[in-house]
Amino acid sequence: MFPVSEDRAGVRIDKCLAELADSLSRTYIGKLIQEGRVLADGRPVKANYKVKAGDMLSVWIPAAETPDILAEDIPLDILYEDGDLLVVNKPKGMVVHPAPGHYSGTLVNGLLFYCKDSLSGINGVLRPGIVHRIDRDTTGSLLVCKNDYAHASIAQQLKDHTITRRYEAIVHGVLPRDEGTVNAPIGRHVSDRKRMAVDHKNGKEAVTHYRVLKRFRSHTHIECRLETGRTHQIRVHMSSIGYPLLGDAVYGPGRGNGTLEGQTLHARILGFVHPRSGAYLETEAPLPAYFRELLAAL
Repeated sequence: MFPVSEDRAGVRIDKCLAELADSLSRTYIGKLIQEGRVLADGRPVKANYKVKAGDMLSVWIPAAETPDILAEDIPLDILYEDGDLLVVNKPKGMVVHPAPGHYSGTLVNGLLFYCKDSLSGINGVLRPGIVHRIDRDTTGSLLVCKNDYAHASIAQQLKDHTITRRYEAIVHGVLPRDEGTVNAPIGRHVSDRKRMAVDHKNGKEAVTHYRVLKRFRSHTHIECRLETGRTHQIRVHMSSIGYPLLGDAVYGPGRGNGTLEGQTLHARILGFVHPRSGAYLETEAPLPAYFRELLAAL
């Protein structure tokens, strides 16, 4: 149920719902409206209906059909493992969990083969063991939980912003300051629901600290430390201050040297309190070859 506030009065219902329910695309909402699954004050509406202040919007989403996720013998680069969890060094181009268009070749397919039944189930059958994620073209450390006890502990640490997450990136432009902080809320882009954007009105808190590792003629090698973990956070924040990531075709100019696929971003350091022992544990994923070669070329 979504109540309509005064400031949204007069907005088309599909646009309004896309802003209120950021997990639903405007296209999908339009489909639900055609099927009579969207109601305003209990009455079905058409896509061109303009909401009124005080309207109570209801959305009935049909149960999703869950495909069978197959275990696949995919090589995994494991940085750490014990009976409760493991940290994987994810390669570039690998999707973390199955989704439409990617039901094989994902990290989860490989985890199901490697871990068998020893994965947490809190996030459902499509995301067994997955407590957080990194983008397809981002490389580096990803924490996987083998049981619900570990999953609940790590999820709470993520919520409390106590997990150490340090990334390395190469950005366009030469940063003048040695370090800085971007504190700007992030939400879904108003017109492109697949993108994120700085949104001071409806966005969620997002804080990224950065420091310069090395300056080049027209690029800068930086480290970013996350306080929060919003979708595409580093990519959005660095683009918002005029220094988009090299290779980022979504938030920047695209391929850096004509062959680079995706943003130059690596999750190098991951630190957390072990759920069972209570000891602080930190892992480090070495820079991938493509990243080292770019630095050498610059």
